[in-house]
Amino acid sequence: MKVSIITATYNSEKTVGDCLQSVLNQDYKDIEYIVIDGASKDDTLNIINEIQQKHENVISVSEPDKGIYDALNKGIEKASGNIVGFLHSDDFFASNQTISNIVKAFKTDDIDGVYGDLHYINSTNSDKIVRNWKSKPFSDDLLKQGWMPAHPTLFLKKAVYNKHGLFNLNFKIAADYDLMLRIFKDKSLQFNYLPEVITKMRVGGASNRSLKNIWLKTREDYMAVKGNKLENPALVICSKNLSKIPQLFKK
Repeated sequence: MKVSIITATYNSEKTVGDCLQSVLNQDYKDIEYIVIDGASKDDTLNIINEIQQKHENVISVSEPDKGIYDALNKGIEKASGNIVGFLHSDDFFASNQTISNIVKAFKTDDIDGVYGDLHYINSTNSDKIVRNWKSKPFSDDLLKQGWMPAHPTLFLKKAVYNKHGLFNLNFKIAADYDLMLRIFKDKSLQFNYLPEVITKMRVGGASNRSLKNIWLKTREDYMAVKGNKLENPALVICSKNLSKIPQLFKK
């Protein structure tokens, strides 16, 4: 079972080496690694090219794009694996067995998606957990409460993207939430929660950098809920935001 992992980069020279090495260190070897760069102006491309020369399963493209969701869409379109997942350029997998465990979870039943837990970590000290996003088995009631798994931990069969489409580029900061709403609303799909940390994310993601972005994220989340026709969108978003508070205390 081939796994396609997609990383979008732009001026990521400080962290991209750790990110790429995290994929290459996986003990599961049937991995296609697709790196989509947005025409970086720093040393990012040199780091990618140096690693690519040593690993034939690494595919890279560098060209201007319309942002991270556009880059991820390009990666999905290029992916030839049965399973598709993401690893952002600031992030790394929690262990060298992460992908092996995900593949095992897919093979357990007729599963369309697997997700797990996420650690937000200090940008300079990867051992310091800032926020612990612990997921749970999915249910329709959770969807109505604004709950979603952490998108960086979500691995889906390529067929799910073929059915439900790609990231909507009309969203600047919440296209991942919109896409997950489309997917998790589909009652014909089956999901498996893997109770372990999948990804470690350095703090400072696009939706977490400022009060302005927090407001933009909340507004776009509301648009996503309304567009996907969930009832009481304001209540859903309020519940969604409140559910994140305990994550700050679970270390």
